[in-house]
Amino acid sequence: MLTSSSSSCDLFTSSSPPSLHNAFSSFTIPMGLKLSRKVAGLRIFSRKVKDRSTLKVSSRRAQERVVEEEASSSTMTETRRESLKVSSGEVSPLGVSKLDKGINFALFSQNATSVTLCLSLPQSDKDDSNDDGMINLVLDPSVNKTGDTWHICVEDLPPRNVLYGYRIDGPGEWQQGHRFDPSIVLLDPYAKLVKGRSSFGHSSQTFAQFYGTYDFESSPFNWGDDYKFPDIPEKDLVIYEMNVRAFTADESSGMDPDIGGSYLGLIEKIPYLQDLGINAVELLPVFEFDELELQRRPNPREHMVNTWGYSTVNFFAPMSRYASGEGDPIKASKEFKEMVKALHSAGIEVILDVVYNHTNEADDKYPYTTSFRGIDNKVYYMLDPDNQLLNFSGCGNTLNCNHPVVMELILDSLRHWVTEYHVDGFRFDLASVLCRATDGSPLSAPPLIRAIAKDSVLSRCKIIAEPWDCGGLYLVGKFPNWDRWAEWNGMYRDDVRRFIKGDSGMKGSFATRISGSSDLYQVNQRKPYHGVNFIIAHDGFTLRDLVSYNLKHNEANGEGGNDGCNDNHSWNCGFEGETGDAHIKSLRTRQMKNFHLALMISQGTPMMLMGDEYGHTRYGNNNSYGHDTALNNFQWKELDAKKQNHFRFFSEVIKFRHSHHVFKHENFLSKSEITWHEDNWHNPESKFLAFTLHDGVGGRDIYVAFNAHDYFVKALIPQPRQGKQWFRVADTNLESPDDFVKEGVAGVADTYNVAPFSSILLQSK
Repeated sequence: MLTSSSSSCDLFTSSSPPSLHNAFSSFTIPMGLKLSRKVAGLRIFSRKVKDRSTLKVSSRRAQERVVEEEASSSTMTETRRESLKVSSGEVSPLGVSKLDKGINFALFSQNATSVTLCLSLPQSDKDDSNDDGMINLVLDPSVNKTGDTWHICVEDLPPRNVLYGYRIDGPGEWQQGHRFDPSIVLLDPYAKLVKGRSSFGHSSQTFAQFYGTYDFESSPFNWGDDYKFPDIPEKDLVIYEMNVRAFTADESSGMDPDIGGSYLGLIEKIPYLQDLGINAVELLPVFEFDELELQRRPNPREHMVNTWGYSTVNFFAPMSRYASGEGDPIKASKEFKEMVKALHSAGIEVILDVVYNHTNEADDKYPYTTSFRGIDNKVYYMLDPDNQLLNFSGCGNTLNCNHPVVMELILDSLRHWVTEYHVDGFRFDLASVLCRATDGSPLSAPPLIRAIAKDSVLSRCKIIAEPWDCGGLYLVGKFPNWDRWAEWNGMYRDDVRRFIKGDSGMKGSFATRISGSSDLYQVNQRKPYHGVNFIIAHDGFTLRDLVSYNLKHNEANGEGGNDGCNDNHSWNCGFEGETGDAHIKSLRTRQMKNFHLALMISQGTPMMLMGDEYGHTRYGNNNSYGHDTALNNFQWKELDAKKQNHFRFFSEVIKFRHSHHVFKHENFLSKSEITWHEDNWHNPESKFLAFTLHDGVGGRDIYVAFNAHDYFVKALIPQPRQGKQWFRVADTNLESPDDFVKEGVAGVADTYNVAPFSSILLQSK
C-alpha cells in the first residue's frame, strides 16, 4: 500500500462548496411525530471545526441556489413524510435489516448525544436524489437507544434504492478526542451497499456524497446447482496479485468502454489467467474507496487518482465504480458475485487485499469526515494522550482495531465477504496495525488476530498478513499466528533480489529462502506455505524495472521524487532505464527469467504481480498508486508481442511447478529430500548455488543451479539414479523456445557450463 506520505486532504477547494450535496430541504421528525421545517442548507457551513472557526459559503450565488432548491423540493418531501410510520426498532443487527413491519436502522455511537436518520426516497423519473428533499428522523434516546446502539424502524419504505445516512452530534471538545459535526450526513459503517460517484475518477464528482443504500427486492444470487469452491490447498497456490480496474481498463484490452475496468471485464479475461497457469487472484482493494482523495485541496498530488484503492470508505460494500457502465451499488454487488462464480468455475480462488488499518478520513490537519470520524472518533481511531490521531498507517489515521466494537466490525465485515460473496481469503494490508492496543502499543496476543484465526466462518479462508506497518512494527517470521496466519515474506524478497543481482555474501540466505525459510516459519505447527514468497508486489518496482533501474524515478507523483522506497535492491544491468543496447536487453531478459524460476521452484506459496509475465514497465516509478494510466494498466498489445517468448517461459514454469510435488512440500525439507552440492558456504564471494530435490514418489529428481557470477561456471552434475538420465528443462541463457522445454532435452553430460547471470533446471527420467 501507499506508505510514503499522508493521503489526507482538505475539506474543499473550489468556490462551489462540497457540502451542497447536503443542502436539501429537510423535515425533522422526532419520535413524537412533531413535524417541523428546518432550513438545513444554510447551516451546513456554520459548524465549527478544529480551530472552532466558522466555515462560510464561499459565494452568495451558492447560498441563493440552496434556498431555491429547498423551495422547489419541499412539497415532494412533505408528501413522502406523511406516508411514513416509525417505531422504536431493533438493536441488532447493526446496519439496515428488513423486519416484518418495516426497515430497521441500527447504529453504534457511544458518545453521541443526538442521532438523526436522513432518508432520500427514489423518484420514478430520477436515478439520483441530489435534488430531492431529505427526510430527517430524529431519534429519541429514551425510545430509540439501547446501550450504545441507536435504532429505529421505518414502515412503508421502498424495498430498494433508498439512500440514507446520519447526522450525529455530541461533545464538541476536540481536546477530548471528539469530532462530531451534525452538518454532515454520515455513511453507516455497516452499510452493505454504498452509492457514491457514478464514474471512476471524474474530477467533477470529487465531492460527491457517499450514502448507504439497500436492496430487499432482488432475488438471491443464483450460484448454481453445480457450484463449488475450488478449495485449493495452500501448498498448491500460485497467487497473481492484480488490480481489477487496471487489468482491462486500457483500450488495448479490446473491450467496450462500459466493460473495461470492471468486474465483468475481468471475467472476459479468465481464459488468459488459465493460460498463464495461476490458480488464485489477490485483488487490490475492492471495498468502496475514494479514488479522488488527492483532489480535495490544492496540493502537489492533486493531479493523481488513487487507482490502487487504499482509501477505504466502507468495509462491507463492493466498489460501485467497478460495475459495468455507470457506478451502481446493486449492479456492482451482482457483478462481483458473477466474477467470483466465474473464477471459481475456472478453478481460481479469490483473495481480497483488505485495508483495516486506516480509512479515507485523513488526519486532523486536513480532515475529511464521511463516516467513522463523525460517528464516534474516540472509539474508531487510535488517539495519543493528547487525543490527537495516531498514524501507524502513513495515511493520517489508524483504525482502533482491538477495541471490542471495532474488532466486531472487522469480523462482521470479513464474514460478510465470505458468506455473501464467497471469497476464499484475505491479505491484510499493514497487518501489524492489527497487533496494536488501543493506545498503539504492540500486543503479543492481539485479540483481533486470534479471533480471525479461530472464527468458524473464516475457517476455510486463507489469511495472509503483511507483517509490518509504518510505525516500525516489523513482524516477519514473528507475526502472532495460532498456526493459521500466513505472511508476506519480505525477507524472501530482499534476499532473493540481492543474490540474483550478484551481491556478495548472499548464498546462504538465498538457500534458506528458496528452501522454505525454516528460520522464520519452522515453529510450532507452521508450514512452509505460511510464507508467501514474492519478489515483486504492487508497491515497488515491477520485475522489468527491477532489472532496468538502480534508482526510483517518481517525479510524476508530484513530491519531488521523495516518495517511495529507496532500498530496492535493484540493478539496471549497466544502463539506467530504457535502452537499445542488445547486450543489456539480453541480460535483463535473463535476469527476469532467473527471478521467476527461483520463485516457482521455492518451497512456500509463490505470488507474482500482474504484468510481470510480459515485462510491464512503470519507467522506474516505484510508487505508482496515483496513476490511472498505462503506467499501471495492463498493456495487452505488449503481451501479444511477448506471447511466444517472455510470456511462454513464465507460463511454462508455473505449470511445471503445478505438476511437480517436489516444489510444494507440506513440511520443511528433510536431509533425504534435498542435497546441496556445495562446500563453499562461508566464502562471501561465492555466488553459485546448486542442489537436487529428490522425488521420493516417482524418482524424477530435479537439479537446479543458479549462477550470479559475471563469468561461466562449469558445474559438476551429480549422477542420476540408476536407470535414469538428466534432461535439460530450463536454461535461462537460451533463447525461446529452447529456454524452457517441458519434456526435457536429453544429452546432458557430467558437467554443464552455466552462463553468467543464468540458471538451469534438469530433470532425471
